[in-house]
Amino acid sequence: MIVTRTLLLATAGMAALTLTAGAAAQNAPAQSSQSAGRNSRTTTYEAAFFAQYAPRTAYDIVQRVPGFTLDLGATQTQQGSVDVRGFAGTAGNVVINGARPSTKAETLDVTLAKIPAQQVLRVELGPGDLYGSDYAGKSQVLNVVLSQQAGIDGTVTAAAKRWFTGYVNTDIQASASLRSGPSTINLAAGTGRNRQLEEGTDNLTDPATGELIEHRRKHNSYFNKDPFLSAAWALERGSDDAIRLNARWQPSSFDLFQRNRVTPADGPQRDDNLIQTYRDPVLELGGDVTRPLAGGAIKFVALATRRKRHDVDDYIQRDGLIEDNAAVVGGFEQSIKARRNETIGRLSWTRSNLLGFSFEAGAEAAYNTLDDKVDLFAIDDNGQKVRIDLPIANATVEEKRGEVYVNMGKTLSSSLRVDGGVNYEFSNLKVRGDATADRTLKFLKPNLTLDWKPGGGWHTQFSVRRTVAQLDFYDFISFGELSTNRVNGSNADLQPQRAWEFRASLEHPLLGDGLFKLDLGHDLVSLLQDRILVFDEAGNAFDAPGNLGTGRRDFATLTLDAPLGSLWKGLRAKFNATLQRTRVDDPITHEPRLWSGFWPDWQWELNVRRDSGAFSYGFDINDNQRFTFYRTDEFDTNLNRGAYMTAFVEYRPSPRTAINFLVDNALSTHAARDRLIFFPNRAQGDPAINEYRDRNRHRSFQITLKQSFGGASGTKIASKGK
Repeated sequence: MIVTRTLLLATAGMAALTLTAGAAAQNAPAQSSQSAGRNSRTTTYEAAFFAQYAPRTAYDIVQRVPGFTLDLGATQTQQGSVDVRGFAGTAGNVVINGARPSTKAETLDVTLAKIPAQQVLRVELGPGDLYGSDYAGKSQVLNVVLSQQAGIDGTVTAAAKRWFTGYVNTDIQASASLRSGPSTINLAAGTGRNRQLEEGTDNLTDPATGELIEHRRKHNSYFNKDPFLSAAWALERGSDDAIRLNARWQPSSFDLFQRNRVTPADGPQRDDNLIQTYRDPVLELGGDVTRPLAGGAIKFVALATRRKRHDVDDYIQRDGLIEDNAAVVGGFEQSIKARRNETIGRLSWTRSNLLGFSFEAGAEAAYNTLDDKVDLFAIDDNGQKVRIDLPIANATVEEKRGEVYVNMGKTLSSSLRVDGGVNYEFSNLKVRGDATADRTLKFLKPNLTLDWKPGGGWHTQFSVRRTVAQLDFYDFISFGELSTNRVNGSNADLQPQRAWEFRASLEHPLLGDGLFKLDLGHDLVSLLQDRILVFDEAGNAFDAPGNLGTGRRDFATLTLDAPLGSLWKGLRAKFNATLQRTRVDDPITHEPRLWSGFWPDWQWELNVRRDSGAFSYGFDINDNQRFTFYRTDEFDTNLNRGAYMTAFVEYRPSPRTAINFLVDNALSTHAARDRLIFFPNRAQGDPAINEYRDRNRHRSFQITLKQSFGGASGTKIASKGK
């Protein structure tokens, strides 16, 4: 907390400094060609603006846009990837040459990392309505504009990371882009190796007395292997005349090996193991075609994604230590086999001026299926498997969904614009197998955005929209979590939550090309999706996804991005902080509480960087309040035991070569998990066990070599960083 308060005070000082200097900045001389250029609706940063950072890819450039924070879209959250069906609701906040990439399996950061920095002519930052209905209501969307000059550009990135055990993880990836006239071919491949190591302890205590029940000493090895091959081709003759095709194959795998020395308070030590072997390949094909029509442009998007899942978990329990030739006396085993397919087609027509309005109308259809089979067994002391019955272990889910929409906007004056629209979503969903459920869902989703520039460099935006969450197909399937010794129940009657979202944003330039930005929001949610008790036919209770009552969320996010060259040449600092409050009535106690999941009361991040000739160096530090999953049988709380920090130094020995040295977890910060477990659940029992887990990855050291080649565009961004 001392570190937190110090940083917040330092940031307040920085805010005061930058705001005080704002008036002087307004009267400063005209900006140079390497600085930002502003018109009535966008801020443009030419390639030369980023030369000081010596970027190697478009992703490096996007990270250095003042006041901009990359949003990967609805499929990516703080808790990892989520299954969001369809195309319309999954957009992030970056477009390329004014168009959204026709992919879902490949996240925006991955797409941008494949584009050599030499190909970027400029980036344009503006409100979302400039780029279509997918971005309506977004206060910031970044357009990455690429060069049309013929030639070949490419990058190769190789990294080696040393962990506290001495193990060195290596990874390499490369991309190349060939352009000839309006045609571009992009190829990329990588090994996707990411092995992480950690150690720690678990302490199980009696909540009533505090007495130790069991102590565990654990060592974990997590190994993600996500090798990939991707290819894309584009023929772009104009914003209304383009063809794009893309493909991605990624045979992902994940392996966990855990060594667990268990010391009961009243028994002998033993060595247990947890082994997870996951094989989850994905294949995606996509593309879009745009053609002029009736003074506007008609666009068709097609996307097909095929995923397989074969996950095996084994928990091995012994009667003593391995070094004493202990025997296996029990455990658990789980196998999940699934196929998850999605096929999408989307047709839209846009026109920039239809009777004085910008206009877009379209329709989307999606067909989604899941075929899932779960087998969960207990292993007895004879090594025999004993099946554990789950409420819904085998099921197929099929959904046919569609959406039609219309959006219109009008510039009322040089400082005022209004945009509005309505989406109508409908779906038919069927569940078969261990459960039978049919439902038809229909929702009307209006939206309205007001964009106003009152003068003096200020820019404001106000928006309101109705959103409807999607149901996660895997919430219809029960499964075990061997790492936590619990079962997640299923709920075939789950309903999607609905929300009215109110947003306001206020921004102003700081010290020339810096930015002050304040975002405010209020969400009013009905049928909030959380955790409830469900019962099987035998009357057994399970914790499962379910709907609560009305939920509310209020938040404020402050962004300060300030060039501090007047203090020290080449210095820049960026600070983000969010305060939020969530409330919903708990289904067990009927008392107000926070939402389950990553909804911390506060979080912040400070990034400081200095660029000086061939060198760059800096650090990033962040922290957040603890957050809790309010299950019906436990309170599962995750927390940091301090701020998390990374630091780097980069040296560029030549215009095309960069060597980056990174210290990860520079403060050796621990992470913790505090579980208060009830038997059989919170409705019928008192706290039975308190489990406190402490984990530390320690400091790790990484060296990365980035090599650029080619130079088709002639922008020479990397060269200017020398």
